[in-house]
Amino acid sequence: MAAPLRIGMVGLGTVGTGVARILLEHAQRTADRAGRRIELVRVAVRNVAKARAEITKAIEITTDPMKVATATDVDVVVELIGGLNPAREIVTAALESGKDVVTANKALLCNYGDDLFALARRKERSISFEAAVAGGVPIIAAIGQAMTGNQITSLAAIVNGTSNFILTRMFHENSSYEDAVKEAQRLGYAEADPSMDVKGTDAAQKLGLLTQLAFGRRVLPEQFPVQGIDELSLMDLKFADELGYAIKLLATAKLVGGHLELHTQPTLIRHSRPLAQVNGPYNMIELTGDAVGKAWFSAMGAGQMATASAVVADLVDVAVGRARINFERLHLWAEQETFPLQRIEKIQRRYYMRFLVEDRPHVIADIADILGRNGISLSSVIQKEANEPEEANVPTTPVVPLVFMTHMTTEGAVRAARTELDKLSAVRMPWLCLPVSG
Repeated sequence: MAAPLRIGMVGLGTVGTGVARILLEHAQRTADRAGRRIELVRVAVRNVAKARAEITKAIEITTDPMKVATATDVDVVVELIGGLNPAREIVTAALESGKDVVTANKALLCNYGDDLFALARRKERSISFEAAVAGGVPIIAAIGQAMTGNQITSLAAIVNGTSNFILTRMFHENSSYEDAVKEAQRLGYAEADPSMDVKGTDAAQKLGLLTQLAFGRRVLPEQFPVQGIDELSLMDLKFADELGYAIKLLATAKLVGGHLELHTQPTLIRHSRPLAQVNGPYNMIELTGDAVGKAWFSAMGAGQMATASAVVADLVDVAVGRARINFERLHLWAEQETFPLQRIEKIQRRYYMRFLVEDRPHVIADIADILGRNGISLSSVIQKEANEPEEANVPTTPVVPLVFMTHMTTEGAVRAARTELDKLSAVRMPWLCLPVSG
């Protein structure tokens, strides 16, 4: 058997502990599949005493991540601290020291991927990041290997397990958004500050990585619409269900008339589609290729062991040489920006619009008039009956939900209409507008 592959890990949090468990408890299994032993030799942490309880005494522990990144007895550095800095400096130091890198840090790659990939190429090293996109879903390998006979024409992805858990909890348990977030935090799916997940930032960064892989185009979240689930309420999930849809935080990239269209938003998806049936902390990516047609990939997208599984898979790829081959191909592909971005205002979709309005005459007509003047036609309207006051001449005007489903229109038309709708005195702010995927 070949010499062991020596691993230095930076970060021993939830995911890092999972990686350590697999490498230590299943050492023979990973050795059999990698053709050599994969040994964890060094770990950088904030709290040495806490870390020692998780791993054996044979592993060197330090509070200085640079000692791991530059150690002569380390072949691969696993970066699991997240964020931009000092992660960028750690990964740079590891590559400069001639080490391969495995990371779960989508924010780092989204912001600095080009520079880090270029450095890795110069140093003849690789950067592997299966765990950065969809937890336990092997989507990087699928796009980079299994789908190489295709031009991918579209991808639609649920890639944030935390948000999917929250939406599932709300709908199936009749839970408020706030209570569902607390439950996600209690179970370890959501951070103490869940804003990266619930505001759509995490999913948008992952879409950027998937787009670079699938279409050879680097795109940043500020270049396409991003919307989170924090604006949703239980009534929206119920209204969508009544209309025959589920609401999911959907990251989409597709070719439309030779242009690349992207958006990450809570989206109404027909019940019959597989994506609508993905519940809890699971992820799913739907790929459409010009040769194979549609293909679906699904697994746990949030949680310790799902992400740890993807990290260990990358380590096995490094051990057997697949990581270098895949990385070289990724780098060359990413240089081909063959598809121009679709202008946001030209994106064409149907929309769900939910208002809370004062229940008085002409409100529906006022809203419909604004939509009509902006070229937006309606396919259906739902208005729930207000509770009538027990006594006549009660001055309080009841507020009721009002839902419109539109025909196909453009994002530009919706944004123009929004400017006028925001000025209607009968409409309580904020109101909600979501795309419909079908």
